[in-house]
Amino acid sequence: MTPVPARHRLLILLAATALLVTGAVVAVGRAADRAGERSHDRAGQPTVRKGELDLRRPGRLLFRNLAWGPQRDHLASVPLAAPAAARTAAPRDCLRFHAAAGTGICLRATGGVVPGHEAVVLDSRMQPVRRFPVPGIPTRARVSPSGRLVAWTVFVSGDSYAGGAFSTRTALYDTRTRTLHDNLEDFTVRIDGRRHEAVDHNFWGVTFAADDTTFYATLGTGGRTYLVRGNLTRRTLTAVRENVECPSLSPDGTRIAFKKRVRPKGADAPWRLYVLDLRSGRERPLAERASVDDQALWLDRDTLLYALPGDYGADLWEVPANGKGHPRKVVASAVSPAVSGP
Repeated sequence: MTPVPARHRLLILLAATALLVTGAVVAVGRAADRAGERSHDRAGQPTVRKGELDLRRPGRLLFRNLAWGPQRDHLASVPLAAPAAARTAAPRDCLRFHAAAGTGICLRATGGVVPGHEAVVLDSRMQPVRRFPVPGIPTRARVSPSGRLVAWTVFVSGDSYAGGAFSTRTALYDTRTRTLHDNLEDFTVRIDGRRHEAVDHNFWGVTFAADDTTFYATLGTGGRTYLVRGNLTRRTLTAVRENVECPSLSPDGTRIAFKKRVRPKGADAPWRLYVLDLRSGRERPLAERASVDDQALWLDRDTLLYALPGDYGADLWEVPANGKGHPRKVVASAVSPAVSGP
């Protein structure tokens, strides 16, 4: 084979470099155009107005607004009785959010030279009270019914044991004592009555009981998932049931809504919403047959609210908690719901 002259090799290199630079410029331009589009209102989208939010104001549904426009990704609220009404949005951007009894938790991206994420505890007027850096991408957030405890979960990378699977970090913060439990993996775990130790413990999806001591979460280990009951005082986590993810405790503390894996790992649409009766141990599938990858919210004692993929990211749907009825879309272009009130 005749060797390519050095001059030709240089020309080829320069041409290839030019193509790469052109492609990068085009990609950045397209991304900027998309970002610009997201900041402009679109016909048919919900009406969003600037305003103030009060986490203690009763009768309001709060959520991360996904409607295109200047207030996209800001927290917004609508009347519970009229969820399709015009939205009031505050200049508080969150990727994940929850609130109860005047306390909010906002998981958000941070700017700067090295982008990251943080957990921000909010007071009833949406003002930051505490900030905590978090080591990954936000996925779940919850506040206890009293507003005293907050929890958050993030996806992390870099754990050698995780391989191709995901890894999580879940933290709990006590707003009264200002105590941070920065990793549930430090708690004592018991499965089948025995202490369980493993490097692949992962926890996510905390939900709190009314006593501010008991909580539930998901434990993933050894390729299985468990519902675990936590005791904050004793720093223990006890497995209650297998194949339970993203639990959500009912207002009366007797039932847990959760997503159950009904298809093998890697299969499309693997989860379905169920409700578990903690007293009898019986579980009931709900009328929603779409795969729900969310931690459902109890809108009241009889109704669950959850997110499904939508045209602009996600929409909020509701379904009866007794397994009857039909699912119904109630809020378009929204995610991470919470109900405000005292």
